[in-house]
Formats: sequence, C-alpha cells, structure tokens
Amino acid sequence: MLTILGFVMIATFLVLIMMKKMSPIAALVLIPALFCVFVGKGAHLGDYVLEGVGNLAPTAAMLMFAIVYFGVMIDVGLFDPIVRGILRFCKADPMRVVVGTAVLAAIVSLDGDGSTTFMITVSAMYPLYKRLKMSLVVMTGVAATANGVMNTLPWGGPTARAATALKVDAADIFVPMIPALAMGLVAVFLLSYALGLRERKRLGVLSLDEVLEKETADETVLVGAGGGEERTSLTKKTTGGSGSGTGAVEAGGAGGAGADAPDTRDASDDPGASDDDGFQALDPHRATLRPKLYWFNAGLTVLLLTAMIMEWLPIPVLFLLGAALALTVNFPHMPDQKARIAAHAENVLNVTGMVFAAAVFTGVLTGTGMVEHMADWLVGAIPEGMGPHMGLVTGLLSIPLTYFMSNDGFYFGVLPVLAEAGQAHGVSTLEIARASIAGQALHMSSPLVPAVYVLVGMAKVEFGDHTRFTVKWAVLTSLVVLGAGILFGII
Repeated sequence: MLTILGFVMIATFLVLIMMKKMSPIAALVLIPALFCVFVGKGAHLGDYVLEGVGNLAPTAAMLMFAIVYFGVMIDVGLFDPIVRGILRFCKADPMRVVVGTAVLAAIVSLDGDGSTTFMITVSAMYPLYKRLKMSLVVMTGVAATANGVMNTLPWGGPTARAATALKVDAADIFVPMIPALAMGLVAVFLLSYALGLRERKRLGVLSLDEVLEKETADETVLVGAGGGEERTSLTKKTTGGSGSGTGAVEAGGAGGAGADAPDTRDASDDPGASDDDGFQALDPHRATLRPKLYWFNAGLTVLLLTAMIMEWLPIPVLFLLGAALALTVNFPHMPDQKARIAAHAENVLNVTGMVFAAAVFTGVLTGTGMVEHMADWLVGAIPEGMGPHMGLVTGLLSIPLTYFMSNDGFYFGVLPVLAEAGQAHGVSTLEIARASIAGQALHMSSPLVPAVYVLVGMAKVEFGDHTRFTVKWAVLTSLVVLGAGILFGII
C-alpha cells in the first residue's frame, strides 16, 4: 500500500503543478500532508516535517546568502564583462545564444554547486533572452541539463555518495566514466544547437555589431535606457524563417509561462535604472556599480569558489561570510546595504520558501517509509534473467529514481541493494557505481533539488513549464551517457 501511495503522491504533485492547478509551494506542502493522513500517520506529520526542515536548513541558508552574494556581485558589475563577451560571440543569433548558455553552464558547473551555476548563468544570459524575446524555458532546460552532466564530478555530490555507499574510490568511478560523460556533454551541445536553430527560425537573426562597438548608454541588450523608453532598435535580417515572435515562448510554439513577468528588482532602487524588461541590472550607468572595486570583487568570488571546492568551511558559512563582506565593502553605508538586501528579498523568499516546502515533501516520503517501499518494489520487480545485466538495469533505474527521490535516498538506500544483486550475478560493484550516475542529467530538474528553484525563480519561469519542456531532453541525455558507457565497455 505504501508503495502505491508513494507513486500516486508523486504523480499527483507533478500533474497538478504541470497543469498549473496549484503552485509548487502549495503542492509540496498540502499533497504530502494529505497523503500522510491517508497512510494513518497524520499524528506524526509534525515530526516528519521538522526532520525534513532540519535536514534542508543548511541548504536553505546557503541559498539565502548565495542569492544575496551573487545579487550584490551583479549590482556592482562583476558579470558585465562576461555578458559583453557572450554578446560578441552570440552576435544576437538565437542559435549562438543557446549554445553559449550550454557552454557557460558547463564551465561554471566546474565548481560543483548547482545553485552557483544557475545564478551565474541566468544572471549573464537572462537579459539577452529577454531582449531577443527568446524562450526562457530553453535557457533553463539547457542550463539544467548541462549542469546535470557536470554534476557527476567527484566533488559534485552523486559520485561521492556512490563511492561512500559502496565503499569504493570516487576516482575509480569517475575517471573511467569520463568518455561517456563527455558524450553526454556533446549531446547537450548538440541539443542546444538544435534548439537554437528552432529559435533562430522563429525569431530570425538580429544585428548588434554597431552598438557593440560603442558600448554607450544605449548599448543594445546590455541596457534599457532610463524612463522606461526604448532608445535603441534591433534590426532583423531575413533568414527564411517565420516572423518575429512577440514573447518568450517555448521553442516550437508552446507558450512559456512567466516569460513576461516583471523583474524582481525595484527600479526605484537604482537612479539609472530602466523599467524596460528588467534590464537595469546591466545598465552601465547604474548607481550600484563599483568599478574601483572590480578586482576585489573578482578576487573575493574566486576565493569563495576555491574555498567551496577545497571544503575549507561548510558552504552555508562561506556564503554567509562572503555576503556580509561583499555588502560591507561595496556598500559601507547602512541605507545602501538595506536597499541591496531589499532588492533581492523576493528571490530569497521564493527560493528558500520552496526549499522548506520541499522539506515537507521529502520528510513525509521518508518518514512514512514510502521511499523505502518504492525502492524495494522496484528492485524486486527486476526479472531474474536481468541479473547479468545489472549495470544496464542500474543505469536505467537511476534515471527515474534520482528524479523521484533525493540523491541520498537513491545512493544510500537503493544502490547498495542493486550492487548486492549485481554481485550475485558476477557484476562488479564499480560497474554498478558507474551506471548509477547516468541519470544525473534528469536529476537536476527534480522537484526535490533545491537548486532548480533558483534556476526557475531567477529566470521567472513556472516550474511546471520547465518540467514539461526539460524532462524529455534530460532523459535523452541520460540515455546517451548510459549508452556510451555500455558502448565503451565502461558499464
């Protein structure tokens, strides 16, 4: 019964948010609470929720201060050169923009933290997508899938969990998998190229060459001029495609909800800001710029990311210290600090609220025993004849299981059982461990991953729209990784 209720609960949650019948926060709280009562454990709901909140509290704290930190870095102009460099590469060609998104997300993912990757990627690319009226779900889908492949780095999480659960060396899991993961990354780049061609066909190619040379206040894409008035124009070159779109919609035609939502920042906070599609964040004359502190801010960011990778301190502590230092140095006056915190308060509330709501979902799933029963049922459903192919079975199971449950639940609860079954049929533990990381491309879009709420929140995309668009491409990428691993004899 718990097995059935577990699957029904997850399916109910996904259906309701994709059909936009409930907000993700409401669904994450109310649906598990209702199912907890169904299984006869309503009296323990408080314990399950508090345990889930306690487990996710460090993540929520990390996200809160990371959003403030990177928000301040955006305000002071740290990422402006990155955006200009991407613009020069993209040349306002939608195909190049989407490929640039995949490349940027993959590079930034080297730090091993999904939240950081999404904050930097969206900060750099969001203005460009908005100005060119490109699909924002294309941006979130490509970024999440690229980060999912890169999330398999030994310091990214799943590889370390697999190594710990099976008592093997993380390097023995990751290094042989590099060719298969490289194929997965190639698949992401090919996907971004194909999606970019669809966007190019829908929107055409726009010319930015002249304004890129000037880099003045009316620089196209990088700035919307003051007073909410459009001071520059984009000229469309004929490409044989359809007419220019009027809004950010899903590539191929379906509407992308949230695409035209107003920016979360208050334009009144920045005297030089524009209320044109939220482009004040890259206004070269905004009052929050700190050009004299550029190298300090760059050095602080590099130091922070290095400390994360080297694990000098827990990540929440690092971002807490980093945010406090960034605010103090860049905005020494208290009113200015309060204004910056207020400017990013909506993003903080949206993301941390979603994390604590997810704590209810995971707390009920774990506390009632639904996760354990679901895992046991799935393992027991494996046909006896598939025993010698447990590597393939593990890889296939990793795709849905790491989506429907946390990495901790899969790697510490399910993987040891799969490894034991594999050993009984002569399949090595390392082979099982390598296969288990194949599903990470999809995992990063799971509703149980806090970082995905940073992605959709900053991009102003509905989670249901992101899910509906991304899942098919992420599953395909995961299958490419698994297929390459089998083809190369790694799995």
